[in-house]
Amino acid sequence: METSDERTWRMTAPPAIETNALRKVFGDNAAVRGLTLTVQQGEVFGFLGPNGAGKTTSIKMLLGLVAPTSGAAHLLGAPLGDRLTRARIGFLPEHFRFHDWLTAQEFMTLHGELYGMTAPALRQRSAALLERVGLTPFRHKQLRTFSKGMLQRIGLAQALLNEPALVFLDEPTSGLDPVGRRLVRDIIGDLRRAGTTVFLNSHLLSEIEITCDRVAFIKHGEVLRVSALKSLVAGETSVTLRARGLTDAIVAGLSAWGQEIRVDGEQVTLAVSDDQALPQIAHYLVTQGADLYALTPQRLSLEDLFIQVVGTDGGL
Repeated sequence: METSDERTWRMTAPPAIETNALRKVFGDNAAVRGLTLTVQQGEVFGFLGPNGAGKTTSIKMLLGLVAPTSGAAHLLGAPLGDRLTRARIGFLPEHFRFHDWLTAQEFMTLHGELYGMTAPALRQRSAALLERVGLTPFRHKQLRTFSKGMLQRIGLAQALLNEPALVFLDEPTSGLDPVGRRLVRDIIGDLRRAGTTVFLNSHLLSEIEITCDRVAFIKHGEVLRVSALKSLVAGETSVTLRARGLTDAIVAGLSAWGQEIRVDGEQVTLAVSDDQALPQIAHYLVTQGADLYALTPQRLSLEDLFIQVVGTDGGL
């Protein structure tokens, strides 16, 4: 449970990530049209969208690997590109290309030296992380002998080597078996308890649903919706109602109980976070003069919500 000191720190600390209309254009193609997002320190934040939604380009801009065309962003309270701040960030890319002639130990040593870690601190931290990801018996093996899952584990270890305040994990469970995925979940849990911010991009919705505190749905590099995962675990509800006499004003009034309101003739669909809203919606429609014929609730999974918000024109 969070202490009062931790709550005070979270309220006063700058956001871990804050972007305002961040945009990236390649030629005639706007890969990211305008990313506006806030991620608080200490939370595990999921980043979801269909293929081509601009997820990887957004991460590259935040890491300083790609220059934004326009817009602004801050990481840990500092503008993009701040060298001291970058030293407090860890990154596991989706498409990693490690030095496969190095052993696991040499690989960790190389990255630790790039961070400027002292030799004693590097030895201790490297040994602890190799043990944590289950690679201690393979520390003297070259990376070219590693399976994809083992490479994923060593990549995760190097992303945590500098004890970062903010970690970007791009598809961290790709290539991992169920045991490996459980290991990643456990490590993310450890990071959350330590107050580390985790920015997680994954196409495995089940992993996002189990792991994250909040999730952003993006499309064309724009945030469509940000949801707390607690509401999904508790059972966010999709409500479909059929009524006659619905005016624009009546439909607009439904926003008092739900969001993502969609209208198709006499049928309206909206998402509510509390079942107690259902009788209130029914009472509202009747008192506004609408003829209510049906009101049907349905529990939403993260997959349901993804399709509802983003649509079906593209996979993850």
